[in-house]
Amino acid sequence: MIERTLVLLKPDAVKRGLMGAILARFENAGLKVIGLRMTDVDDDLARRHYSDLEARIGTDAFASVVQFMQSGPVVAMALEGDGAVAVVRKLIGSTFPSEAAPGTVRGDFCHAGRRAAGDTRAVANLIHASGSPDEAATELTLWFTPAQFVAYQRLDDGFTL
Repeated sequence: MIERTLVLLKPDAVKRGLMGAILARFENAGLKVIGLRMTDVDDDLARRHYSDLEARIGTDAFASVVQFMQSGPVVAMALEGDGAVAVVRKLIGSTFPSEAAPGTVRGDFCHAGRRAAGDTRAVANLIHASGSPDEAATELTLWFTPAQFVAYQRLDDGFTL
C-alpha cells in the first residue's frame, strides 16, 4: 500500500554533514521524496511536533528535546512509497543508537547510548520518523502544506518481478 511518511534530519545530522548519505538510503530503498525543506524550528513547532512526548518522558527531558531541535537547522522530508512508514523505521534503526543494528542509519552513524535514569538530555540520534501511518498524516500537516508535495514518476514506479 502506498503511504506517506515524515522524516526529520535533526540538527546533529545536518551539522555532521550526513544529509546526503541519509537521503540516499531512502531513495536507494525505492522511496520517493515528494517534499523537502530545510528550516529552523521555532519553539511552537517543536512543542507541537513532540506534544505526545512530554507525558512519557517528563517536563525536564521534554524541554531538552525542544531545545535540541532548536540547536540548528532541521531537514523535513515527505517520503512516499509502498509501506513507507515501516520501510523508513527499518532503515533508521532503534531510537537508541547503541541498540541500532549495523546497516541502519543510527547503527552506522550514531554513537550515543541510552541515558542513565534521571538524565534529561535529548538523545542525539540524527533522525525522527513517523511511527505509524496515522502519526505520519498528523506530522506531515505540521511540516508541509498539500501544495508543497510534488508528484512525479520514478523510473522504478510499478516495477515488479
